[in-house]
Amino acid sequence: MSELSHVEETSGAVRMVDVGHKPPVHRRAVARAVVLMAPETARRLRELPKGDALATAQIAGIMAAKRTSDLIPLCHPLPLSLVEVTFELGEGRLEIAAAVETTARTGVEMEALTAAAVAALALYDMAKAIDKQMVISEVMLISKTKNDAE
Repeated sequence: MSELSHVEETSGAVRMVDVGHKPPVHRRAVARAVVLMAPETARRLRELPKGDALATAQIAGIMAAKRTSDLIPLCHPLPLSLVEVTFELGEGRLEIAAAVETTARTGVEMEALTAAAVAALALYDMAKAIDKQMVISEVMLISKTKNDAE
């Protein structure tokens, strides 16, 4: 296992990673989160008393990606060029995918993970009144890529 990038090797102090020497490159990350719920909850998601839960969760995920450096202390603020939050609704299961892109000196994994997690939390908040057994799970990075800037 390699060294922790945000921990000073000799003192153990936390630090923001210096990315100033890296060239800006196009970067993309995709993350997902899964919300497990009762099948009836999955059917009712668009009819909840608080409004369209999926639209609200989508906006929450996009806003969260844009604010990641405010939420995760050592993340660099990044100029995001794309944030997409999409859903795949199944029987008793909602899969949330968040894709984030930038051209910068560091990656957008944390922004993608934050978008997926916050979208799941927003959905949970909206549906908790009708389903007390929901579970947020499988928050994970699916892919990350970087290409030379054009």
